[in-house]
Amino acid sequence: MTFGQKLAWDDTVLPFQLDASDIRGRVARLDGVLDGILKQHNYPLQVEALVAEMALLTALIGQTVKLRWKLSLQVQSDGPVRMIATDYYAPETEGEPARIRAYASYDAERLTDGSPMDQVGKGYFAILIDQGEGTTPYQGIVPLAGVSLAECAGAYFAQSEQLPTRFSLSFGRASYPGVPESWRAGGIMIQHMPKASPFVATREGEGGILAAGDLVDGEAGENWNRVNILLDTVEEMELIGPSVPPTDLLVRLFHEEGPRVYDTTSVRFGCTCSEERVRQSLSIYSARDIGKMTTPEGLVTADCQFCSAHYELDPKSVGFEAETGKND
Repeated sequence: MTFGQKLAWDDTVLPFQLDASDIRGRVARLDGVLDGILKQHNYPLQVEALVAEMALLTALIGQTVKLRWKLSLQVQSDGPVRMIATDYYAPETEGEPARIRAYASYDAERLTDGSPMDQVGKGYFAILIDQGEGTTPYQGIVPLAGVSLAECAGAYFAQSEQLPTRFSLSFGRASYPGVPESWRAGGIMIQHMPKASPFVATREGEGGILAAGDLVDGEAGENWNRVNILLDTVEEMELIGPSVPPTDLLVRLFHEEGPRVYDTTSVRFGCTCSEERVRQSLSIYSARDIGKMTTPEGLVTADCQFCSAHYELDPKSVGFEAETGKND
């Protein structure tokens, strides 16, 4: 079996529960999703790696949101990579695939030869959940901390949700004879299940930021430590998974913890941009503003940051005045 073959577990997220330790989790494998995201842009390798990691985190976290909800992850920093943004659109109906899109904004001249995380400076990691029309989106923010985006995500859950959470991820470019080079990624997320009476951390945490270990003690702490030791034995190739199905991996890692799996969720690359959405975004501008946006060729143009789609519109058909006239 080679990376060139499409595997049944590619672009899926498998939820599971460890009955013996009161821990839940997800296993994700991404292949075509990353190709769909990254081929829209010509990112440098360090930026591609950050976007791949962020997309994998988005798939793992997004699987928990309800049908028709939208989850967004954002990193804002003062480093060479200024922003990474991802969106996860939950299935419209049960059984349909979820959709993921992502993009990064960066200063090419400031990129260094260091690790991908070296390209991220001081800033914040944020999670936003949109439950649909008529609701107020939820937003949680924590400072960027740790040696990876996965550690930032774990710190978010500890600090903002009081949920011990850990991610073990692997991602990179795969190249084999006769097969075009492509990105693959895989990972496991584990999370201690919340109790009826949430545990309130009494420790302050290093640097004022809580970690998963600050949130559990007693039997829960022993369970959490034991499962983390088991997770430490996972190999990178097992996570990416060209020959190890997610169910087999869970049995290999956690067979004594009573792993129980649920239905998988398929994920696809998908962007929601459209000409109508562009028109809606321009409807707040006056005719004078639209005039300033009009090109010498007499067009108002817009490009989607996620999928690079290009839109060209008649300036007379957009803007506040155009919308008002349409309603008259």
